[in-house]
Amino acid sequence: MRYILEPISKRIAGDITLSEDPSQALRKWREIFNVTQSDLAKKMDIAPSVLSDYERGRRQPGTKFIKKFVEALIKIDEERGYPVIRRLAGNLINFGNAILDLKEFSRPISLDTLVEIVEGIIVNSIFEVKNIYGYTVVDSIESILNMSGYDYLYLMGFTSERAIIFTNVGRGRSPMIAIRVSFLKPATVVVYGPRRSIDPLAIEIANRERIPLIISTAQSLENLLSNLREYVATL
Repeated sequence: MRYILEPISKRIAGDITLSEDPSQALRKWREIFNVTQSDLAKKMDIAPSVLSDYERGRRQPGTKFIKKFVEALIKIDEERGYPVIRRLAGNLINFGNAILDLKEFSRPISLDTLVEIVEGIIVNSIFEVKNIYGYTVVDSIESILNMSGYDYLYLMGFTSERAIIFTNVGRGRSPMIAIRVSFLKPATVVVYGPRRSIDPLAIEIANRERIPLIISTAQSLENLLSNLREYVATL
């Protein structure tokens, strides 16, 4: 586990440093690690009010603060058995052509915003989704051919609070069955393919998992990917 900590630490620190809104990035990573302000402040040996000031943009983090912040997150995760680090490590694995794109948002977006980006229609019950922190675009056929059940964990990238976007989809049954058997669930699922109808079983699984299921009506896969990447560039 130790060999993977350095690249992950650098990735987190770099994301915060290069973000146009470092305060949002700090909060995002604290929430990804599921750590309260109080617990993180205690581990950093600072007052919770100080950490709150950084997350609210009242103070700007320097390199020393960011280093201390990242080290504290990883230390807390270590004490919990590295559940988050183990998931993040999966982002370093290459799945060939199965994963078409994987991005983290510098700040969370709403479900409504995602629906607009993917030119989508929600086809099942509406469930509350507070924040979406990223997306993974997956070729459903390639994933079936090249990925094991365990590998599906790595579709979550740096957080499961994300949209999993399945392309090359028939009627959506196989992707939702994969989600059903995985113990990590995404915030929402988007399907894109030649058909505009969804298998009733896929909708039923989405309802049981309380996951919004969206059909993308984008004109082409290239347009769908372009919409996502252009939005990320605006954050």
